[in-house]
Amino acid sequence: MVTLQLRQLDVPPGQRLLIHGLQWSEFEAIMAEMGEKRASRLAYCDGVLEIRMPLPKHEREKSMLGDIVKILLEELAIDCECFGSTTFKRQEMNFGIEPDECFYIQNHHAMIGKNRLNLAIDPPPDLAIEVDVTSQTQVQAYTRLGVPELWVYGEAELTIYILQSGQYQRSECSSIFPNLPLLAWVPELLAQSITIGRSQALRTWRQKIRSLPLD
Repeated sequence: MVTLQLRQLDVPPGQRLLIHGLQWSEFEAIMAEMGEKRASRLAYCDGVLEIRMPLPKHEREKSMLGDIVKILLEELAIDCECFGSTTFKRQEMNFGIEPDECFYIQNHHAMIGKNRLNLAIDPPPDLAIEVDVTSQTQVQAYTRLGVPELWVYGEAELTIYILQSGQYQRSECSSIFPNLPLLAWVPELLAQSITIGRSQALRTWRQKIRSLPLD
C-alpha cells in the first residue's frame, strides 16, 4: 500500500478529489493539517472525503447568492445570523460539510454571539447554499445535518430542495420566501451581474424587493 501526504496532492481549480475509507479521526487530522485559511471546500460522509477546489466563477456566484439572500432578509425585515462557510461536523452521525453560504433564520436567536458550534445542542442552519453540487457526499452530509432548505445553483438554474421525512424534495418555491418566484428571479439577476456588474445588479435587486406590495 502506498501512503501519500497531503502536500503531495494537488487539486486543480474546478476539480474535486475523492478519498475513500477514511476513519473519523483521519478526517479530523486532514482538516487540522489543511487549516482554516484555505480555498478548498470539504465534505465527508460515511468514510468518503471530498476535497473541492472552486473556480473564480464559483466564488463569484456563491458571493452573489449570499448577497441576494442578505438583501432579501434586510428588506423584508427578517432577522438572521450569517454563518458563511462554517464547518459543520458531528462524529456520532459520521458527517462533515462546509456550505458555500448558510443562514440561521427561524433559529437565529439561538446563534447570536456564537463563536463555536456544538451540533449536539445547536440547531442546523435554516438555509444552506451550494454552487454546482455534483456529489452525493455533499447531499448526504446535508441530509444528516438536517438543513431544512437547500439551494443549489448550477448551469444558470436555481434548484430549491426542502427536507421532508429525512429526504430532500425539489420545490417550486422557498419555504422562507414563499411568495417570491425565486426560481426565475435569481438566475435572471446572476445573468444581469455579468453584463451590468455585481454592484448595479444588486442595487437593482434591492429596488425590486423594496417595490414589492406590502401584505
